[in-house]
Amino acid sequence: MSGSLIKIDEEVLSGTVSSVTLLGIDTTYEVYKVVISNAQVTTDESDVKIRFTESDTPNTTANYDSAHYHLNSQQAFNTQTETNSTSMDLSLNIGNDTGEAFNSVVYIFNAPNSSEFTFITCENTILSKTAELRGKQGGGVFTVTSAVNGIQFIESMDTGTFTLYGLKK
Repeated sequence: MSGSLIKIDEEVLSGTVSSVTLLGIDTTYEVYKVVISNAQVTTDESDVKIRFTESDTPNTTANYDSAHYHLNSQQAFNTQTETNSTSMDLSLNIGNDTGEAFNSVVYIFNAPNSSEFTFITCENTILSKTAELRGKQGGGVFTVTSAVNGIQFIESMDTGTFTLYGLKK
């Protein structure tokens, strides 16, 4: 469906940052989508984490729960769960050598609704610190009934494109 994705915010990294924040979530759309392309971390074996923003400020309380399934090219599959954390893990052991990177698609639901929890689903591809191809699929919930207006990705990163879209009905 042409024109279904409406770009709201984008950050293109060209130097080291400790986090990336995308803002602009409001009641215009019910569902939002974030696409992360070719994010490269500064430190080997790093994990990108998510926090939501309220009034442009990241919420750092222990109100994040998540569950993911890890798909590994050289190991057995496994699961990861977190409850009452101060953020949600989005990736797993990203490498920082040439070509090692992280890509993700995150869908955000109920964010601007102050009477509902905000939750996500995500699908990721990762080239790990051992040059192992990994996938991570799952979701999470921010267990606070508040109006969320953005999403923050936490980790020291050098490159990558982070784009926030609204999904038009």
